[in-house]
Amino acid sequence: MGIEIEVLDIAADPETWDRHVDRAEGTNPFYRGEALRLQAEETGTAIHALAGFKGQELVGLFPVFEYRKGPLAAAFSPAPFSWTCYLGPALANTGGLKRRTADRRNRRFLEGCLDWIDGEISPVYSKFTAAEYPDVRPFVWNGFDVRPRHTYVVDLEGSPEELLDRFSSDARNNIRNADGEYGIEEGDREDVGRIVEQVRARYRGQDRPFHLTTEFARSLYDALPAGELRPYVCRIDGEFAGGILVIESADTRYRWQGGVKPDTDVDLPINDLLDWQVMRDGLEAGIDRYDLVGAGVPSINRYKAKFNPRLETTYEVTAGTFGIDRLVDGYRTVS
Repeated sequence: MGIEIEVLDIAADPETWDRHVDRAEGTNPFYRGEALRLQAEETGTAIHALAGFKGQELVGLFPVFEYRKGPLAAAFSPAPFSWTCYLGPALANTGGLKRRTADRRNRRFLEGCLDWIDGEISPVYSKFTAAEYPDVRPFVWNGFDVRPRHTYVVDLEGSPEELLDRFSSDARNNIRNADGEYGIEEGDREDVGRIVEQVRARYRGQDRPFHLTTEFARSLYDALPAGELRPYVCRIDGEFAGGILVIESADTRYRWQGGVKPDTDVDLPINDLLDWQVMRDGLEAGIDRYDLVGAGVPSINRYKAKFNPRLETTYEVTAGTFGIDRLVDGYRTVS
């Protein structure tokens, strides 16, 4: 029995798609139907929610965004301009499969999706991420350029004190010795906007583009189930000083946005305290991992590395005409 690729209607029946997302491996809240719809609306793209089935059994998911500019079409996952951390293909029901069977299912699923993309979109350029995806070889075999990217992941295990003891000495001291009139807490919808605006100001100060809008981030907060987008904030004397937007799946917290250098002269390690609170709360809630989302910028790596994370490999998958990606100015994936 072969693998059939279907396009599910997430506008008419988002619940069915979301049930598949919950069963798939390596997915996160950005895969949810309403999140996909918001990404498409925000970026001026069309979303195609591809699902592979072997009979009635789900094999995998692959949300693909169709972008058109004049006569040219491109295919993306995640969408251009969205600043979504991870998307791309995701497998399902792989437990217990022998190697040959797993390889065959993966190859047939991906090739079925790529055939659909070629036939229905005919992209001159394609760009996908493959973050928590176990086998990207079929992309290579089908002529795609597959480049490694990296991220840092902290394993949330042991007691809070044991977790803290694994940090660098300066991180431990910053957390243990912090004092003053400050508080770290999980904020609300308004804090989502405050964090995005703080990041935007930081980018503007460095003369760098930042395409994530406050409206999109707040709409995502409204649309996702409670707890899947968490705005952690630091307040000093009751005033907002900094924050981190955390995306949460069943087993992972993702450091999506925020954590920029605060615009304050207060002698307080705000970001150390924020990250520590995110990790401690995740540990106590039974979350396995804290993905710091990116390990490709040396100046930022120095900060992230003090939490003693593991280095993990993700992949950027591209194909198409050289230079066509410049038509999508500012398209960004995690590095």
